[in-house]
Amino acid sequence: QVQVVESGGGVVQAGGSLRLSCAASGDIFRLDVMGWYRQAAGKQRELVASIIFDNTANYSDSVKGRFTISRDNANNTVDLQMDSLSPEDTAVYYCNADGIRGSWSRGFSRIQSWGQGTQVTVSS
Repeated sequence: QVQVVESGGGVVQAGGSLRLSCAASGDIFRLDVMGWYRQAAGKQRELVASIIFDNTANYSDSVKGRFTISRDNANNTVDLQMDSLSPEDTAVYYCNADGIRGSWSRGFSRIQSWGQGTQVTVSS
């Protein structure tokens, strides 16, 4: 089993900043991709940013230049620094971990785990 836990959401005024953190734990061999998604009320879940094992990052156009994703491979964590927030960024933010679980002795299998989500609210 792999558990993913987010933290750091809250309420902030437009133009402010928040930092989200995510930690994955459990039977992890390697996490290839870690990412942040968000789902606003009445809308579909969308990718915000993702980062692969070699720290190559990818951002949606709506957050490029404002958000920064980073990861710590040794501790299986990923952070999302969000600056210049606007009311349009209001959503539940979810962390996703995609990789491999297991070991050389027990064998390997792919995993994809989601956190429970953390609310980000940006007031105008």
